[in-house]
Amino acid sequence: MSSLPRRTLGTNGPEITTVGFGAWAAGGGGWSFGWGPQDDADSIAAIRHAVSRGVNWIDTAAVYGLGHSEEVVGRAIAELPRAERPLVFTKCGLRWNPNDPMEVSARDSSPARVRKECEDSLRRLGVEAIDLYQFHWPDQLGTPLADSWGEMARLQYEGKVRFIGVSNYDVAGLEGCKAVRHVQSLQPPFSMIRRDVGATEIPWCRSHGAGVIVYSPMQSGILTDGFSKERVAAMAPDDWRKKGPQFQEPSLGRNLELRDALRPIAERHGVPVSAVAVAWTLAWPGVTGAIVGARSPEQVDGWIAAASLRLEPSDLAEIRAAIERTGAGSGPLAPA
Repeated sequence: MSSLPRRTLGTNGPEITTVGFGAWAAGGGGWSFGWGPQDDADSIAAIRHAVSRGVNWIDTAAVYGLGHSEEVVGRAIAELPRAERPLVFTKCGLRWNPNDPMEVSARDSSPARVRKECEDSLRRLGVEAIDLYQFHWPDQLGTPLADSWGEMARLQYEGKVRFIGVSNYDVAGLEGCKAVRHVQSLQPPFSMIRRDVGATEIPWCRSHGAGVIVYSPMQSGILTDGFSKERVAAMAPDDWRKKGPQFQEPSLGRNLELRDALRPIAERHGVPVSAVAVAWTLAWPGVTGAIVGARSPEQVDGWIAAASLRLEPSDLAEIRAAIERTGAGSGPLAPA
């Protein structure tokens, strides 16, 4: 097994590799935010390959494939020797309609829902405890934050989860959680294209001892060597990206122009463009790790170099200039 750099996730948290395996696509298609059809055997092979390359954590969620991603992750790690098993992070707080899987899930963090989802996730994953349990999105049903975050704290006290965090929360939500119990980590969207949290939530986490594991650092595939407008046109009808604003014009053209500007940097370092995109997020003070998806072992090899890639100040300046020139995305242009 290869060795990758590690950072501590939050205050007294686990040591995690700077890149983790994202199992969103492992949920397959047929639900509101699926990535189209996905072969389970390919997902399992990708997960095991990532672990063999040194990745020591997997991020999934109950809603991915409406439970299916967690089942696939459970199968992937079940046959690994216990000493080689990665940490497993998952998320709760989205209630889907089993009679209409394409209906967008309700954001429900009520204590009863949180506890039920935890028990279901433990069963699907086949683990004794979830290493990091996170709210997927802020509650929209009026549940007081003290009640929902308090239930997460109880699950931690009971040993069902080891650490608790949140995903997609803003500073106000983070402050609300902190008033009840320490926030171990935040999982926000962050890439060269989607940069807004670099000005707000990431600095908050850094100053309050919370780790940050960013998702979609390659902007869901756009910041990779092989992406193209033709690729978007050929996506499966149930691939959520077909309707995503960053995959529509005029944003798509700007985004691909930015991707092309990364090629000289990638060539200088002898890595794929995707590794540069991920390494850029890891260069921000306060970011602990990046969640990177893969649908095959080959895709893992496309970004694994990001874990050890150190971008030079000249690289960061070149990327900043490219962002300004292309007008891609929004948010601060470079790490402080």
